[in-house]
Amino acid sequence: MESLQQLLLQIKSLLDIHLFSAGKSAVTLWTLVVLVVLVFLLFSITLWLKTWIVKSLLANSSVELGVRLAVGAIIRYIVIAVGLVVILQTTGVDLSTVTILAGALGVGVGFGLQNVTNNFVSGFILLIERPIKVGDRIEVGPVTGDVVNIALRATTVVTNDNIAIIVPNSEFVSSRVTNWSYTDRSVRFNFPVGVSYQSDPELVRRLLLQVADQHAGVLKDPKPDALLQEFGDSALNFILRVWTKQYSTTPGTLRSELNFMISKIFKEQGIEIPYPQRDLHIRSGSLDR
Repeated sequence: MESLQQLLLQIKSLLDIHLFSAGKSAVTLWTLVVLVVLVFLLFSITLWLKTWIVKSLLANSSVELGVRLAVGAIIRYIVIAVGLVVILQTTGVDLSTVTILAGALGVGVGFGLQNVTNNFVSGFILLIERPIKVGDRIEVGPVTGDVVNIALRATTVVTNDNIAIIVPNSEFVSSRVTNWSYTDRSVRFNFPVGVSYQSDPELVRRLLLQVADQHAGVLKDPKPDALLQEFGDSALNFILRVWTKQYSTTPGTLRSELNFMISKIFKEQGIEIPYPQRDLHIRSGSLDR
């Protein structure tokens, strides 16, 4: 133990090189080394603290994952802010100088870092108000995917193609956001189906409901429904409404599987899926010219 202390004293004497003065405090190379080490330890410990809160302290509670992550993140940022002040005081840095630097930084933020500041403030709003949370299926602008991480500056969204898109937090505060799973993962999809005018509408409705009932990914409650939407130019246009949890993030897959099943059962029942048709009328007088 004594040898370790002597080693530290020798290292300190070697690094005790005056660099500059911060107010009444003299900043040496040793001071900077200690600051870097303590800040690294602070960020590492707070990261472990956040993980412990999310996966151990609140894991057995009824609190959902998104709330646990928000609580862990807020506590971490508070501990970091308090820890930085304690570290500065411990290393002997004059806090009055830090205040002056913070004021100068504030002026810089006002002129050149408005977007960064906006994203940080928006990050706190997302963590506190929680309009979106980890695990939600969201749509913001052209981006659609699952939220996997909410940080102070940006939120990570993973699309169905497994592409991670980093979205600035200000987009979620200033833009219109569609949250597909805000209250529940159950989603209703409407799939259009057109049939020939020679088809029996009641039979078509029964067959569509039969297909929906046979698909394992369609919820039985709420029940699916089939509506005769309109009399189109070339077809009777139906809407098949189904609820699903399993395919809430992959509606295209559900649409394809239902279409295959509908095509098969329509062929078995002799129901035609028409293509657009137009009647061409030729006036006899026009041929004489």
